[in-house]
Amino acid sequence: MHAVVLVPGLALQIEAARLRALAQRSVEFRDGLTRHSQALFVQAQQSVGCNASHSVEARLARWLLRVRDLSGRDRFKLTQELMAEMIGVRRNSVSFVAHALQEANVIRFSRGHIEIVNVAELNKATCECYRAVKLQYQRLRFFD
Repeated sequence: MHAVVLVPGLALQIEAARLRALAQRSVEFRDGLTRHSQALFVQAQQSVGCNASHSVEARLARWLLRVRDLSGRDRFKLTQELMAEMIGVRRNSVSFVAHALQEANVIRFSRGHIEIVNVAELNKATCECYRAVKLQYQRLRFFD
């Protein structure tokens, strides 16, 4: 099994055969897996469109807010290289935008760490894609 971990957090692992058996026995569990798959598909579709049509600032803000939503944290160990890879741009583009966001006191970054210091302003910087994905997760009952 191969996994990529972007930020610290809790993770679970289960054998595929055992997962299938659980899904066959429990309608609720199977429904949860289906909802999760739907949410991932919506997020992937939205990310493709976002990466093709929105600014680097909006995409970086969207991605940072999603990491915050999923991790429950405002501070992460993330490099600009990784952030650039995740939103499909060059590192220098992320560096430029991150510097502007830091100057505006929206984020702080230093040596592979980034902290969101003003969530409201970061929300203003993002595009409608962030809200669309968050709404879908809420609709599927992944977030309050």
